[in-house]
Amino acid sequence: MASQTRQSQRRRQVLSRERIVEAAIELLDTTGESALTVRMLTERLSTGSGAIYHHVGTMNDLLEAASDTVIANALAVPPAADTPEDEIRAVALALFDAATEHPWLAAQLAAQITRNPWGSVTLRIFESFGRPMRALGVPQPDWFTTTSTLVHYFIGATTQGPHDGGKPERAEFLDTAFEAWQNLDPDDYPFITTIAAQMRDHDDRRQFLTGIDLVLKGIVARVDHAA
Repeated sequence: MASQTRQSQRRRQVLSRERIVEAAIELLDTTGESALTVRMLTERLSTGSGAIYHHVGTMNDLLEAASDTVIANALAVPPAADTPEDEIRAVALALFDAATEHPWLAAQLAAQITRNPWGSVTLRIFESFGRPMRALGVPQPDWFTTTSTLVHYFIGATTQGPHDGGKPERAEFLDTAFEAWQNLDPDDYPFITTIAAQMRDHDDRRQFLTGIDLVLKGIVARVDHAA
């Protein structure tokens, strides 16, 4: 009887929506989006395909749920910020780090924001970037445009390529790009050949935060000018 109870408990755990999403995230992290299939999930969870569809719906629904779970976890701790600018930086870095930890996430966020602006992923990101706008002094008619600028910068920065400084693939990628840039004709590309070494040696996280700071300076300057 005790054995049957334990089996029943394990079965309920396997068939829960949370467990399915958790397994999907694990597969996405280790094998990539192209390898995430219902068959892979059923094998990993020792269940049937009907249970997957019952709990999470279609594969697109599952990808959205996985993305939403990662974003919710990244934003779960309210940022300790003294200013609205600090709050925006903290949100941006939390999202950037999540995209770094989960390489499949950036493309999913871009797709979700484009295709499903009413979905939970889009709502979480816009809400997190947008809340500080009032304290920042941005006029209410400009809240959407200003927040969209931050969101679009974040999406663009995280979808440009590998940005895990600890992975050998990144160093190899940057070395290849450096060689290509360095060997350009400096008469035709004086700027690119000058910054080739900077591109190879840059830190993606620091570069991302520099971009956030540039956007914030523009927002503050616009607010000050309007005042």
